[in-house]
Amino acid sequence: MSERLYNGIRLTASWPPKDISQQCDEPMRVPYLENPPEIIPIDVGRQLFIDNFLVEETSLERIFHKPARYKHNPVLRPETPDELRFPSIGFQQGGVFYNPAKGVFEMFYHSNEQASRCRHIAISADMLNWTRIDTGLGAGNMFREPGPAFQGLDLRDGGHVFAVWLDLDAVHPVERYKLLSLAKYAHAKPPPGGMSHSLHTSPDGIHWSAAVPAGKADDAQSFFYNPFRHVWVYSIKRSLKRNGKNLRARWYAESRDFLKGGNWDNAVYWTCADRLDIPEPRNGYPAYPVQGDVCQLYTLHGVAYESIMLGMHEIHRGPHNSTCEQGRFPKLTDLEMGFSRDGFHWHRPDRSGFIRAARKPGHWDRGYLHSTTSICVIHEDRLFFPYAGFSGADPDGANPGMYRGGAIGVAMLRRDGFASLRAGSAEQTLTTRPMTFTGEYLFVNVDNPRGALAVEVLDEQGGRLSGFTRTDCLSVSADDTKSRVLWKDGASLKRFADRPVRFRFHLTQGDLYAFWVSRSLKGESGGYVAGGGPSFSGLRDV
Repeated sequence: MSERLYNGIRLTASWPPKDISQQCDEPMRVPYLENPPEIIPIDVGRQLFIDNFLVEETSLERIFHKPARYKHNPVLRPETPDELRFPSIGFQQGGVFYNPAKGVFEMFYHSNEQASRCRHIAISADMLNWTRIDTGLGAGNMFREPGPAFQGLDLRDGGHVFAVWLDLDAVHPVERYKLLSLAKYAHAKPPPGGMSHSLHTSPDGIHWSAAVPAGKADDAQSFFYNPFRHVWVYSIKRSLKRNGKNLRARWYAESRDFLKGGNWDNAVYWTCADRLDIPEPRNGYPAYPVQGDVCQLYTLHGVAYESIMLGMHEIHRGPHNSTCEQGRFPKLTDLEMGFSRDGFHWHRPDRSGFIRAARKPGHWDRGYLHSTTSICVIHEDRLFFPYAGFSGADPDGANPGMYRGGAIGVAMLRRDGFASLRAGSAEQTLTTRPMTFTGEYLFVNVDNPRGALAVEVLDEQGGRLSGFTRTDCLSVSADDTKSRVLWKDGASLKRFADRPVRFRFHLTQGDLYAFWVSRSLKGESGGYVAGGGPSFSGLRDV
């Protein structure tokens, strides 16, 4: 029998899907948006309005939002002698997570882009001020996983790309940290079948287990944990040929056991850039090969946030690498956000660039933007998105080049702030599909200090329920990411537990970002918190 998810979506009997065509450049179909469940359970997490999954009908306008760059970016730049050997640091793919046992954010990053890609660790209390720790391995804040490619080499010859995950739910403490490594290759044409990778675990992020062989693929692999299904997902980079052009794309594999997930022979084709991804105009660039005017999917990271999976798509817009090498400027990639409710199909409704490269000489993030495995963390009720960018020159402006001048910055967004439903001075409404829950306190994330929000509860057929009509509701006027909705006489939603009901929201002059029904007056959502944060002791808001 097919698997039924936490949100009522039922997966196909054969999972993951194997019917996606590599030759199709249409946007990925999202089956659960075409045929949503008749009744949607909402016990897990804040319910975001990034699509119409929850919406029966509405007159509100959906607005997509972008994070604001920190004005003092970059927050980490090459400074130590080892980092200045080839003065670039960045993520490919690294990792940034909050470690509640240590009370700090931990950043795993690399230095020496296109040289040895040494591994480094830094920590921070606020995501803005970072300290390099001494790993005790004799090379400052460097570490490295063991492997045959490193025999006879010191930590300063670090290998190639790597991805790290902090697994707070690890059964065995020695597997708390997980790492996927492409150990080393000579930056030549990849060998037939791709390059070999390895899997590792660690109790502290410094001392790593011996290599467990993983599959073969191109560079820039990533992985993530899907806690909704309790599987590790491997985001595998391979090339495909479409319309005579070689394109970077992604294949999918999953495993319940991280160390047993390295057999990628049965990986299925997953996703690629499509016709809605807009290549960079040729204006201002020298002529470059035709491949350069087709967008490509460079990397794809995933993380659970509240009731959905976030997917950061790094879209390569051009020009071709050879043009960048000749012109001595960074290749151009933007970070685009996607959303998934089943962990496989990505809905990418906004293609204007979630975090866009600056594109201007002299900017630290002129081009070649990278996200990291956790995508974002939560601090002071905001989402912090660490990302790497490249200026195309050394810190003093000398030695221009495609991979010069890498540094790390952050961008910040309101919690749940990916999309909102907006009303002006005239009242607008939204009615949800039938939903079930077991909590009793309704909370909203709303920004309408000059307006009003009222909520009524309807039965499954849309009929009004006594005590929970619009006139019974005490309207909300606030700019608050966690505001409780009240009805007269303190009426509780507990009487509707496990009974299908609908909510109808009436909004003026403001934005509605999310809603959820909590079991607690404190408003915990029971959802997932991406890379974590100081307010949480684990992976969930509980």
